[in-house]
Amino acid sequence: MADPSSYRPKPGEIPDTPGVYRFRDEHRRVIYVGKAKSLRQRLASYFQDLANLHPRTRTMVTTAASVEWTVVSTEVEALQLEYSWIKEYDPRFNVKYRDDKSYPYLAVTMNEEFPRVQVMRGHKKKGVRYFGPYGHAWAIRDTVDLLLRVFPVRTCSAGVFKNAARTGRPCLLGYIGKCSAPCVDRISPDDHWDLADEFCDFMAGRTGTYLRRLERQMADAAEEMEYERAARLRDDIGALRKAMEKSAVVLADATDADLIAVAEDELEAAVQIFHVRGGRVRGQRGWVTDKVEEVTTGALVEHALQQLYGEETGDAVPKEVLVPALPDPVEPVQQWLTDRRGSGVSLRIPQRGDKKALMETVQRNAQQALVLHKTKRASDLTTRSRALEEIAEALDLDSAPLRIECYDISHLQGDDVVASMVVFEDGLARKSEYRRFQIKGRAGDTQLWHGNGQDDVRSMHEVVTRRFRRYLADKERTGEWADESGTDGGEAGSDAPPTDGPALKDEDGRPKRFAYPPQLIVVDGGRPQVAAAQRALDELGIDDIAVCGLAKRLEEVWLPREDDPVVLPRTSEGLYLLQRVRDEAHRFAITYQRAKRAKRFRSSPLDDVPGLGETRKQALIKHFGSVKKLRSATIDQICEVPGIGRKTAETVAVALAAATPAAPAVNTATGEIIDDEDGAPETTADAPGEPVTAGTLDERRGQER
Repeated sequence: MADPSSYRPKPGEIPDTPGVYRFRDEHRRVIYVGKAKSLRQRLASYFQDLANLHPRTRTMVTTAASVEWTVVSTEVEALQLEYSWIKEYDPRFNVKYRDDKSYPYLAVTMNEEFPRVQVMRGHKKKGVRYFGPYGHAWAIRDTVDLLLRVFPVRTCSAGVFKNAARTGRPCLLGYIGKCSAPCVDRISPDDHWDLADEFCDFMAGRTGTYLRRLERQMADAAEEMEYERAARLRDDIGALRKAMEKSAVVLADATDADLIAVAEDELEAAVQIFHVRGGRVRGQRGWVTDKVEEVTTGALVEHALQQLYGEETGDAVPKEVLVPALPDPVEPVQQWLTDRRGSGVSLRIPQRGDKKALMETVQRNAQQALVLHKTKRASDLTTRSRALEEIAEALDLDSAPLRIECYDISHLQGDDVVASMVVFEDGLARKSEYRRFQIKGRAGDTQLWHGNGQDDVRSMHEVVTRRFRRYLADKERTGEWADESGTDGGEAGSDAPPTDGPALKDEDGRPKRFAYPPQLIVVDGGRPQVAAAQRALDELGIDDIAVCGLAKRLEEVWLPREDDPVVLPRTSEGLYLLQRVRDEAHRFAITYQRAKRAKRFRSSPLDDVPGLGETRKQALIKHFGSVKKLRSATIDQICEVPGIGRKTAETVAVALAAATPAAPAVNTATGEIIDDEDGAPETTADAPGEPVTAGTLDERRGQER
């Protein structure tokens, strides 16, 4: 590991101009390439106290052994040179997107005497026009098969073409009218080239011209009573329309645009691109990358633009590129795109309308691609084994943690506090053993509880205590311990002691519920949450289960009674597994918390009426209009509702009379009293005077934990 001060340039050596710089390691290999508006300011940021650097940047500067730079005239030149060097040197610390598959393109070889339509993969060739990429090669073949009726362009290989020219007999497509047969001189080279050019125009989105031309020809043929020719033209029009239907219109103004979306976490990022031509989605592709450097969403977008358009010119660069975040600064990138296209390119974030809606679709695709990538990575047995071994080594465990339990706390401003427990065995989620807890707090615990004001640390202490009290109780019940009184446990909000009897077994003979202990407990949080979990185990006398916490800010791992965290390498499979466990616990907790809160918002005094089902509750509300009017109704009036007998009516009347109406809501802007039960917005228990609207709920959802 090198000391950055050993190769730091002397003051005044670095110019204060735009340029591109390269960090090299001790073997002279380029490990990082970057660009800067001011080389002096940018490089100075690397040579500071290592403690102030991001962990990934710190790793890069300590791996490097030298730095060099090249001065350029403008930021656009810096962008171009940076792309060229990244492509040439393939530096290990730069963001590099890799295709999650080899996407097929529809290619037309306009550089040949007789252009050919075919499926192509891999690097693009000069003089070949490409359309796509497509998700599957069969989608290209289906489209081409429809279009060959109207544009009978050559599709055969060079060998088949030469053999047909030698024998003077075309292939089958030539006989059935799906090839103009240039191999036997049925069409001249110039006419065939024009036909291929029209095919390209249609694929590029200029469809209206050809449809209108065919419709005129069909009408003329019908007037001249050439009905067979008119029928053929009708079928040609149908084939073109069917080919167009395969890509639905997404932008009504026939826009040519590329939409780029990014889904990311602390370690990886997925990029999805939709290619829209003539208002229709003509292709889609995606990349996944490791975030080996500290990088913003705007920087990820800039790297994606470099890879997407670095080899493209002309119409391959669309007039409009829509992105989720703009590079900083945006002007050089936009000028670079303009230079590659040869005319103006708009690089912007969509704000409203169809383009924003389509961007949301692309974003969902990016998120799904990231989830799929993580799932594939987690399903690999070798990778999982290496991850468990890395965790054991980093946390100094005796063996790999084959069972990991992770706990997370979720609440909304102190209300509806819940916890989740997720279980991973052999690196895979075991969802049948997930558990949910309602956090209540009990007088007599070592900490004081304050109802809705309890914090994450106290909640973590409670949930770990309850889970392992149940574990000890199950252990006693199976006969591993002698009988002792006073042990209790709880699950999913219940702390009742377990019933007597043999231990319950699941389908593979393993003890169900809480009887099977983990080798490692992971908590979502830093040192305070880890200390609370360890204190709970200590109070129960459990000393054979390891505890750690994963903090979100820098993905650092905290251990009990340690002042400094354990920092796993960002490429570590162990860190990836811990992160996945933590994220799953957070998802499970917040899902339960939202469901619990939604149920509270939907509660009604009729819910407590015994024997009154959902259908009859709806009938009562529909008949009277509100709970308030139902409360003031007589028993005879309630009996008028279909399905409600006198005994049920009496029960409803008694229950509503016993229920205390909620305090009226008050509009804080006008002072007006709003009646909940006559259709006004609902109010929450913690803010009885503030109506809950959609905006309020959205604001609260943003404050969830």
